[in-house]
Amino acid sequence: MGKVLVSLLVVVSSAGCAGRQGAVCTLSDMDSGVSVVWRPADFKGSGGATIRVCVDGSCEERASGDPGDPIGMASVRLPQDIGAKRLPVELTVTPAEGGSPVTYTEQAQLTEERPNGPNCEPVAWVASFRADPVEGLVSSEGFSPQGK
Repeated sequence: MGKVLVSLLVVVSSAGCAGRQGAVCTLSDMDSGVSVVWRPADFKGSGGATIRVCVDGSCEERASGDPGDPIGMASVRLPQDIGAKRLPVELTVTPAEGGSPVTYTEQAQLTEERPNGPNCEPVAWVASFRADPVEGLVSSEGFSPQGK
């Protein structure tokens, strides 16, 4: 019985060390892409708008949404293995109640994201912006659905 207990302790302690040294990965999935977020209330003055985001020849289009909604988003998927590239992003805002479309262009620097941990798959290459009806494409850093 003593040998079994000692053997069991060695196995358990070895597993604990391997867990700390090896990668402990979760099972989250993530796609490479560029996302643009906005507050639908910001587009209320124009009666809403159509938001079109284009990256590297692919586009996604969404209505700005109900002003009571906290957040709107469009995301353009990119090849999973695209890498740390710089890509042009084009945002076109077309007011729902007439008016001319306005187009903004910005450069996206894709950065590596590993949603399951530093040594785990998948690797996704991402960038994000905020759509502002006056300023165009701006950093999404510090974005709050409640306001600036």
